[in-house]
Amino acid sequence: MDRQPNTRLADLFGLAGWSKGELARLVNRQAAAMGHPQLATDTSRVRRWIDMGETPRDPVPKVLASLFTERLGRVVTIEDLGFARTGRSGKRQALDGLPWAPERTAAVLTEFTGMDLMLNRRGLVGAGAALAAGSALTGAMYDWLHTDPAPAGAPRPTHPFATESADEFDQIGLDRYEAAPVGSQEIDALERSVEVFRAWDAARGGGLQRKAVVGQLNEVGGMLAYRHPDHLQRRLWGVAANLAVLAGWMSHDVGLEPTAQKYFIIAAHAAREGGDRPRAGEALSRAARQMVHLGRPDDALDLMKLAKSGSGEENLPRTRAMLHTIEAWAQASKGHGQAMRRTLGEAEELFVSDKGDVPPPCWMQMFDEADLHGMQALAFRTLADHDPAAARIAQHHAKQALRLRENGRQRSQIFDYISMASACFIGDDPEQADRYARLALVSIGENSSHRTWDRLREMFRLTGQYANFAKIQDLREEIQHVLPKAKPKTKGSGLGPGIGTGLGGNFSA
Repeated sequence: MDRQPNTRLADLFGLAGWSKGELARLVNRQAAAMGHPQLATDTSRVRRWIDMGETPRDPVPKVLASLFTERLGRVVTIEDLGFARTGRSGKRQALDGLPWAPERTAAVLTEFTGMDLMLNRRGLVGAGAALAAGSALTGAMYDWLHTDPAPAGAPRPTHPFATESADEFDQIGLDRYEAAPVGSQEIDALERSVEVFRAWDAARGGGLQRKAVVGQLNEVGGMLAYRHPDHLQRRLWGVAANLAVLAGWMSHDVGLEPTAQKYFIIAAHAAREGGDRPRAGEALSRAARQMVHLGRPDDALDLMKLAKSGSGEENLPRTRAMLHTIEAWAQASKGHGQAMRRTLGEAEELFVSDKGDVPPPCWMQMFDEADLHGMQALAFRTLADHDPAAARIAQHHAKQALRLRENGRQRSQIFDYISMASACFIGDDPEQADRYARLALVSIGENSSHRTWDRLREMFRLTGQYANFAKIQDLREEIQHVLPKAKPKTKGSGLGPGIGTGLGGNFSA
């Protein structure tokens, strides 16, 4: 059978700018540094990998992933290189192996976080990085998410390390001898650390603590390599899911879009392994929010179908209300006002129907009445681009969000101010718009969220029609002074047309 070229590797090779001989020398040098001095790659082997689709033996895929990660300034995994692993059946799985087998999730988590941590640069998306389409993710993960993981009493590997083989850890660079059991007190401390990171993110944005969250998640991946008693293992999966969502949200907050999507997928896998399907659905809803921000509402709606249907019957009304607000935002982005209003109406009904007799999970405690109004303001303000009459309703909800917003949610408050100012500009009220825009400018410099800058750039566009007003002219100069210079988008970056025009969300924002 004729082999096909490895187009994934060819694309990344072209972006890296190496010659085949140069890459061969780099592989040999890196392999020696990683403890494999016997490796001897040459130009002809590199040609066979690219042109004939030949898969090199271990540890070459890992070495290549490390080299491309360093070169391109973003995480490049073995699957990204076109060397997708095979499952137990020996068949190649769709969309880079999604969904992962249970024994693969901890390994993927550890590999990806390790690659992320080794990057020398931060804030680079990397040329050629692409987001998977919402329909592709839904097609790959639908059946898997709608089934429950193996029950607690199901047979397990007798070896405490729950991977297909000990070589798996060598391949991903995890020292299997460092894996050790942890107890309930250690997990208590991990759960508290998640709350600290979550509060910091809500107040200051994702830029300052992202690496710390990724490092903590990497440690948890090592812990998951050891098979603990079921009740502890489930809690560890829960910590992994929460940290992965935070890592994804922080990555999205600073513009690392493909990295963010990968973390959201890791979070969905971890949550399902822990038996928490609502958490898996919420993780996928984050990927949907990301898509709306990037101007891809159709992809967002595909992901929301999966998030809502895969969350299971145990979803609390408030969680379902939150999911509806994201769907409504995507509908508003498409200009579907009637569908958006209907979906927001359902969200309000679900929110008020939650009696509070069941405590919300920790990851839902930040979605309160202020966030409900904030998302409604965002949806109506987005719809106002298609129907200016929606601007007045957006103003009403933005005022309510600001009135109810708690301390410590500085980033959400900035979003509320910008939603309000933007709606006022669209509603032909430049005096009010100027007031709220300046309130946003007071604190935006203390926040590391790139999404607030994206929203501010969109608001700046709206000031153009009032540029002859002296007050607005001064405002425009202040905005231009505050905003960092927008970096040009690299061809093929896969970021979609909406970055900078899509509108970042409020929940856990």
